[in-house]
Amino acid sequence: MHPLKTDSKLVAAIGAAVAGLPTYSPLIRADAPPEASEVGMRYSRYSEDSLDASRVIFGSRERYDIDVTQLWLEAPVGGSWSIALDLQNDSMSGASPWFVGVAADGKPGVVMSGASIQDNRVEVSATTRYYWADGNAGFNVTHSDEDDYEALAFGFDIAWNSEDSSRTWSASASTSNDTVSPVKEQIPVFIDSEELETHSAFFGVSQILSRTEIIRIGLSYTVSRGYLSDPYKFLDSRPDNHERMALSAGYRRFITSADGAAQFDYRYYSDDWGTDSHTLELAWHQNLGEHAIVPYLRYYSQSEADFFSVISNYADKYHSDDYRLSSYGAFTLGLRGTISLGDWEFEAQTERYVSDNTWSLYGGEEAPALVDFWRATVGLRYRFN
Repeated sequence: MHPLKTDSKLVAAIGAAVAGLPTYSPLIRADAPPEASEVGMRYSRYSEDSLDASRVIFGSRERYDIDVTQLWLEAPVGGSWSIALDLQNDSMSGASPWFVGVAADGKPGVVMSGASIQDNRVEVSATTRYYWADGNAGFNVTHSDEDDYEALAFGFDIAWNSEDSSRTWSASASTSNDTVSPVKEQIPVFIDSEELETHSAFFGVSQILSRTEIIRIGLSYTVSRGYLSDPYKFLDSRPDNHERMALSAGYRRFITSADGAAQFDYRYYSDDWGTDSHTLELAWHQNLGEHAIVPYLRYYSQSEADFFSVISNYADKYHSDDYRLSSYGAFTLGLRGTISLGDWEFEAQTERYVSDNTWSLYGGEEAPALVDFWRATVGLRYRFN
């Protein structure tokens, strides 16, 4: 929630120029506690487009709307520590695809759940961080609870700098234990309660190339074991083990004459379910005195999972018609900005996401329930001693 800082003037300038841009985690962190305390609040609205009437066999065309409220506090403790507390509340309502069948025209169509599905999720997170001359390390605990899902996660990360501070290595590890207990109200479900555990590790390095350039690369590995099917999709059956790896790379260049910075990020992902994906993001951060504006464009493409089929073959051991496992491509066009007034900072962001099977770099069947959405965010933070 809270912004990350650094004691390197070059990294600080470039990092500030691209603050908030999604790349990979963890980012370069400071080697000294924050100079001031900070409290902030952020509200986001996520709204999926209604399904085209020709795509729906039965049920509501309406899809999910989600309201997200975030609160956070970060403060230095003594000369070598900091603490951060984060609270997030998600409230969602709408309908979701239940399964894909054959419509009257012979084409695949979606049977939707009821339009009155509602859920609320509360997440609480606490982080403590220790700083020394050449690095820092943090420990985090997070608890998330909603009507049908509970998760408890622990994470540890560390970053350390080279002797000349031109290179920073970073590593992290996390583990999560989750319980799935689906609500049996809107559509039939066939489990009472199941368990899931997930373990992740990351290693990355950033290198200052010049007074105006920095490059970063990272590698992550995640494995999940337990119940991985979707209980709200008709007879959805997935393997109980899921391994995935991701390679991320990023480049930042500050253009002094324009008082702005260019960002290029790429991520390659692969898993043992047969899915590969590519993500490319381009952005420009324009400084406007103490304020900033950032337009960005993101392209995403993935291949379908081995057991995905638009019309599921329920005779197979593993099968799913979940559109999120299909082959598709997507574009995100967004704009965000910040306005700084003394100790106060206001932020706003809006983005449009659209997806289509034909935009994928891979072949595969077209899923009729691909989603398009709008997302908007406003936030306010205050720094004080």
